[in-house]
Amino acid sequence: MNNNTLRDINLRCRQVMAIVNVTGDSFYAAGRAEQTEDLVALVARHIADGASIIDVGGYSSRPGADEVSLEEEWRRVERGIAAVRSVDAYVPVSVDTFRSEVVRRAVAKFGEVIVNDITGGDGDGQMWQTVAELGVPYVLMHMRGTPQTMQNLTAYDDVVSEVFDELLMKAERMQACGVRAERIVLDPGFGFAKTLEQNYTLLRCLSRLCEAGYPVLVGVSRKSMITRLLDISSDEALCGTQVLGWEALRQGASILRVHDVREAVHTVKMYEAYIKR
Repeated sequence: MNNNTLRDINLRCRQVMAIVNVTGDSFYAAGRAEQTEDLVALVARHIADGASIIDVGGYSSRPGADEVSLEEEWRRVERGIAAVRSVDAYVPVSVDTFRSEVVRRAVAKFGEVIVNDITGGDGDGQMWQTVAELGVPYVLMHMRGTPQTMQNLTAYDDVVSEVFDELLMKAERMQACGVRAERIVLDPGFGFAKTLEQNYTLLRCLSRLCEAGYPVLVGVSRKSMITRLLDISSDEALCGTQVLGWEALRQGASILRVHDVREAVHTVKMYEAYIKR
């Protein structure tokens, strides 16, 4: 099935990306579904609640997550996108993957998708060329190592400069590979190879990244930068997620990637009403 739903997507406008994990080990249980009927119900709820993009993942990126084979990841992603398309034939779909082959298969079967690559191209040397060839939008996230090793790779001299400079350098390299600048979204990678303190330092300086000229995606939904600080579970972290989402919007972020769509959509609407006054 081919469509042009992404040709005119405005990645700079404030919007909400919904998390749909087709896995059994993602850190937040309510954001994952493995059975088709559960997937369809989850997607339908996200769309009804106002999600602009559905982000489908088949490989958990939580710290210490198990490795997943290419074929198993594709099986999960295929089922996830099929569930989205059974609910809405045109809603933009993002695929949370670092494998270029998963991207190729997704585009061949379902049409254009957004690529959400937690490795920023480091996980697959063919990813940027694939994105350039297919002409699809790409979320360039900062991470060191892999989900299995990233928590041991948090030594920075200046976390803000190093993370932001690396993202901007990679964005330039992607353009040299043929990826159009307007199709690149930057993500500082909160929680990925960053300590609790480093996460808040990055958030405090997020406007510097937002001023670089690219749309910025922020994913802090129910993460440990909330739960560890407050000594609560991920089930109790909705309020913290909304607070950090507001701050990300205030500093110029465009896309909030969340588990709880309705609340994030409300945050966006309230923030937009606030800045008009």
